[in-house]
Amino acid sequence: MLSNEEWGIVDRFVDLNSSLNRKFNNLIRAVVGDALTVEQYTTLAHIQQAGSCTSSELAAEFGVKKSAVTSIINRLFEKEWVQRDTDPKDRRNIYLSLTDQGRTVFTETDLKIRRLVQPVIHEFQNEEIVDFLNQLERLDLLIGSINKANY
Repeated sequence: MLSNEEWGIVDRFVDLNSSLNRKFNNLIRAVVGDALTVEQYTTLAHIQQAGSCTSSELAAEFGVKKSAVTSIINRLFEKEWVQRDTDPKDRRNIYLSLTDQGRTVFTETDLKIRRLVQPVIHEFQNEEIVDFLNQLERLDLLIGSINKANY
């Protein structure tokens, strides 16, 4: 059983997580406008970082069903920002990668977001940012290690 202090910590964490996600998503929406959704941007970002990946890998990364990723990929494909390449060794596997146009859209959007976030980062000392990110990565690992049986 959690103590009152622990409940307060959990509440504070949940509230902060929700607030930061909402504000960051709003920031991305302000930058990208109607050109693409937050989900499309994060999908482009993941494909850019990976170089290429499958829809199943994206679904696992985002913790969603493959059908949710498929609809995002279809829209990105229609905009000619993503291409689908069949694996010559196993034609059942389709690899996704960014087109030149997709790389341009991602790079321009990413630069705009970085420029908006940069003043916030400059409010902290470098050591503070590094410590914060290290703790955030630790929290990510700890939460990721929670087994579904514990829900």
